[in-house]
Amino acid sequence: MTESLQPLRIAAAPISWGVCEVPGWGHVLDPGTVLTEMAGLGIAATEFGPPGYLPGEPAELSKCLGGYGIAPLGGFLALPLHREPGAALATAHEAAALFAAAGAEVLVLAAATGRDGYDTRTPLDEREWRTLLDTAAAVRDVAAGHGLRVALHPHVGTHVETPAEVDRFLADSDLELCLDTGHLLIGGSDPVELAVRHADRIGHIHLKDVRAALAAEVRAGRIEYSEAVRRGLYVPLGAGDVDVAALVRAVHAAGYRGWYVIEQDTALAPGDTAAAATRDARESLRHLAEIGAGLASARI
Repeated sequence: MTESLQPLRIAAAPISWGVCEVPGWGHVLDPGTVLTEMAGLGIAATEFGPPGYLPGEPAELSKCLGGYGIAPLGGFLALPLHREPGAALATAHEAAALFAAAGAEVLVLAAATGRDGYDTRTPLDEREWRTLLDTAAAVRDVAAGHGLRVALHPHVGTHVETPAEVDRFLADSDLELCLDTGHLLIGGSDPVELAVRHADRIGHIHLKDVRAALAAEVRAGRIEYSEAVRRGLYVPLGAGDVDVAALVRAVHAAGYRGWYVIEQDTALAPGDTAAAATRDARESLRHLAEIGAGLASARI
């Protein structure tokens, strides 16, 4: 599978199998099941999932992933950057040390509200916004001290979500972005347009596809994000309203050679198995294989 996806570097994340940091999100499959499914699909690398999901000791973490032939990529860290910077930096120190010791390369940072989940948030004042920026820069420096890159992840239910917030962050900070196609579209941005306009700021990519009509319901506040996920907000790549092919072509043409992480946020019900999630991931990989083949042919 990996050979056929060249020139794209494809990775996955446990959230595609329902593993999320939000309390009460849904049924959580054990790591062995999730990693077995990834390996069976030919996935070469993965993000780590929520803190504590995989082993928290570097040697054990490396051994766990290595047993499935999967490389450590890095992980998602949602921190309330706008308040208590000391606590946020302490958590970032701990995560960066683990990531680096395990051989990872990226820390994906989100500007969390400090509440559980991503269904509600309140606006920041100017002082809080400045604190958010300063803390994000400090996290970047902490991670760099461990040899890691940091990419800020615009995310539903965080303080960098809407087009105005994304643009403001890009103007006020020099951090790279984790371009998440799904969260950007749900927040109101056009991910392809953003990728073209800020090609030099893209440090990492999460590929999702979403149903735009359901995303609009979330954006308008008529349905909570978590409920929308349960109603099928996310679909396999190529089956929704994100022009994944256009985005990949655009960033590739601009020189992006980083990872494309398949992330289809999923919430499992009690008793659910990995079967449906794996089927969706397989469909996404098939779509990416077609895109990758097109890029390869264009070089001939």
